[in-house]
Amino acid sequence: MLKITITETPTEQRWVLHGRLTHASVSELRTHWRKTHRARQGRTCVVDLNDVTGIDQSGERVLRAMMREGAHFIARGVYTTHLLAAIRSSILRRRNEGDRHHDG
Repeated sequence: MLKITITETPTEQRWVLHGRLTHASVSELRTHWRKTHRARQGRTCVVDLNDVTGIDQSGERVLRAMMREGAHFIARGVYTTHLLAAIRSSILRRRNEGDRHHDG
């Protein structure tokens, strides 16, 4: 089960996720993410993963998509911080490979 809490200020939209980010809850997160896209209006989006207790491959995919769309993440657990670093690296690597491909 996943609980999503969204708070908004003039400069930030903050998402706090509680529970497991697994196949069963990913569609709910993805739906909320899409619905609030226009509401962000250039504000920073911060996603707090400190209370997430598990992430499966479908959870990783939705986090990757959110990161590509500019979300910033907060996490303190070893696994989650490692996972976010790996996602960030793969996004940067793909961008760099794309840049080299277009330069060549």
